[in-house]
Amino acid sequence: MKKSLLFALAATMLTVPSYADDHQGMSKAEHDKMHKAHQDRLAKILADPSRAEDSKRDKYRHPAETFEFFRLHPDHIIGEYAPGGEWISRILGKYVDEKGKFNGLYFSTDAGFGTPESHARIKASAAKFGEDVSKVTGRPATDYNGFTLDAIPEGAKGTYDRILVMRMLHNLIRFNIVDTELKRMRELLKDDGLIGIEQHRAKADAPYSYSDGNKGYLREADVIRLMEVNGFELAGKSEINANPKDTANWPDGVWTLPPQLTLKDQDKAKYEAIGESDRMTLLFKKRP
Repeated sequence: MKKSLLFALAATMLTVPSYADDHQGMSKAEHDKMHKAHQDRLAKILADPSRAEDSKRDKYRHPAETFEFFRLHPDHIIGEYAPGGEWISRILGKYVDEKGKFNGLYFSTDAGFGTPESHARIKASAAKFGEDVSKVTGRPATDYNGFTLDAIPEGAKGTYDRILVMRMLHNLIRFNIVDTELKRMRELLKDDGLIGIEQHRAKADAPYSYSDGNKGYLREADVIRLMEVNGFELAGKSEINANPKDTANWPDGVWTLPPQLTLKDQDKAKYEAIGESDRMTLLFKKRP
């Protein structure tokens, strides 16, 4: 690993219970061996030439550091909420081993959001999740599963180690389905399960009119409170995905910045120099 990455990982471990906490009873030598195998496995996936295009965003998304912070293990059952561009799927679909599982968790279609047509599209995406990930990993499509949160498979509740909600919480708030979705994610998690959240971050003093989700940005304090009232407690926070260049006050919202660049060629060089949004990276544990 590069020295800068090692320093970042070390800093991360100071903000959240370490990898060792998930392997109680192991000797230090056994733990160190397992942790190194985890890091080597992820590093090999991230360095694969097939990620030539995806890796262009690594400098903004910091996958190695972020997944370390979320305390992912190859033998975990991991759910990604609202998988879209498959950037994460192309990593974690390979990362989980024969004991683990990587599944796509899709918008509930009974929560009063959307139309019959959009519900049909969501269900279709969930149904082909395994096939899509299989094309990248070369593993059988049956190794993966996608489902909407209003159709959780029998026996799945209480079995998930980790759920990732990546730059999606603002949509749940503006679609007015956040409480329903978080309740269902909570039901999926084991008693010691964790939710990892990466979210565009508004300034701490941003007015509600700018931090209600419609601009893509949320205030960190509001996210923490939201998770607390929905049955979670903060387990750690990290500045892995911070970007102080982002003023988080764009009239057209977060989509002004890369990768969307909704203004197209207008001030493109300016926005590319800023880079992707300033993001909070938070870890929450299921509260008893």
